[in-house]
Amino acid sequence: MNGVPAARSGGARRGRDRRARVLPARPGARRIDGARPTTAVIGGGIAGLAAATALAERGVAVTLYERRPYLGGRVGGWPTRLRDGSTVTMSRGFHAFFRQYYNLRGLLRRTDPGLERLTALPDYPLLHAGGLRDSFRHVPRTPPWSALGFAALSPSFRLRDLRAMNPVAALPLLDVRVPQVYERLDGTSAHDFLDAVRFPRGARHLAFEVFSRSFFADPRELSAAEMALMFHIYFLGSAEGLLFDVPRSPFPAALWDPLAAYLGRHGAEVRTGTAVESVTPRPDGGYDIAAGREERRHDTVVLALDTAGLRSVVARSERLGDGPWRERIARLRTAPPFLVSRLWLDRPVAPDRPGFLGTSGFGTLDNISVLERWEDEAARWAARTGGSVVELHAYAVPPEATWDIEQKLLIDQLHRVYPETRAASVVDARHVWHDDCPLFPVGGFTGRPAVRTPDPGLVVAGDLVRTDLPVALMERAATTGFLAADALLERWGVRGRALWTVPDRGRGAVLRGLAGWAGR
Repeated sequence: MNGVPAARSGGARRGRDRRARVLPARPGARRIDGARPTTAVIGGGIAGLAAATALAERGVAVTLYERRPYLGGRVGGWPTRLRDGSTVTMSRGFHAFFRQYYNLRGLLRRTDPGLERLTALPDYPLLHAGGLRDSFRHVPRTPPWSALGFAALSPSFRLRDLRAMNPVAALPLLDVRVPQVYERLDGTSAHDFLDAVRFPRGARHLAFEVFSRSFFADPRELSAAEMALMFHIYFLGSAEGLLFDVPRSPFPAALWDPLAAYLGRHGAEVRTGTAVESVTPRPDGGYDIAAGREERRHDTVVLALDTAGLRSVVARSERLGDGPWRERIARLRTAPPFLVSRLWLDRPVAPDRPGFLGTSGFGTLDNISVLERWEDEAARWAARTGGSVVELHAYAVPPEATWDIEQKLLIDQLHRVYPETRAASVVDARHVWHDDCPLFPVGGFTGRPAVRTPDPGLVVAGDLVRTDLPVALMERAATTGFLAADALLERWGVRGRALWTVPDRGRGAVLRGLAGWAGR
């Protein structure tokens, strides 16, 4: 799918980057005319919500199945009652809504046109246990000055380290294209790529591993192509910068409850708490969806599941897809477990603590959030009690780790980073463990499913899905959800949706030339 410059698209640009790319909508009828085809969207995370929204808006009769009692997937939330009697919202932890997430933000604009339910965090500081500290607050947003500015302003880049680097090995980062970057770097781990570049150790922790761990993966297992793509999205490909927004309220209130109501107004049926057991192709071309004790027929299906869920449903749906496709699904892997610990403390953290702090070298602790800095529910609790709501993340915890011990160690690291919390009592705590994030291992790109499958009535969406666009994480989920809907709408001659991405190649001819020279 070829893009055209945003300035020539004729539509509103979804960010400040003049070189953002728009992928024009495929032509067709504006809406379904006549009998409404039916689609089962299985999975109520970002990908499923994007697919359901795009289909329902075009007149498709959508049924959205979600096994959990809430929407949003890994960005969902649910109520819990604290020991002090407060009812609050728990979630699977902090998520950053970067300005490069054009399609995700477009989904949210359906119910919040000005994105007023998001608020900007003023900085994204990073702290290493050795004392190094970095910030993105004053880093220029336009490449290549963003990367150069970060290096110039960062104490983790020392002159002797920069002299020791191997610039030729780093040249592939100057012109990242999809899927070519996978052909070039998917056979190398992120760790080995950084070794080849001789990237400074301190800067490696703060500038690169923060990205690899956002994939919930150890850099030794993560494909260098995924890391290079992240570097392109944030540093050298986009002028949106590295600062981000966060929801002003818990995820359900800020994001998904309004979108569920929007889907209802477009005739979609949202069935939370309903697990799909199997999908069976019918001789007439439709599908039988077995969910609980009920079976329904649908014309088409979107599988918008996490890795484990996709493997499970496909394994129980013996006639779905063909042999090679089923084998690829069965081989998909999940990343190591991760832990989110949220603590309600009886006294506040120091007033100069940022809303979000990335950490490195503090055991398994990857970041600390102080929720009352931006979330209204946490702010009300803190104001009423005089305390703080603090959240700790540990990505890629060793699978053999003992949960109780890890939870204690994580709190011990909090005390190292924010010593004033040693004197605080924990009013209540919630510890959430999951191991359902996709793993993008070395050499794994070709084995990942694409949006389209051997069956034209069946499509797949999610952050695990392979696509030839420069997107990742939540933005990949939203983008593949829209692409899945578009693939089905094409069957009925209905217009698709325009999509946006960061530039799909290096920004400057000189940088692209250098990268091309290195690839010869």
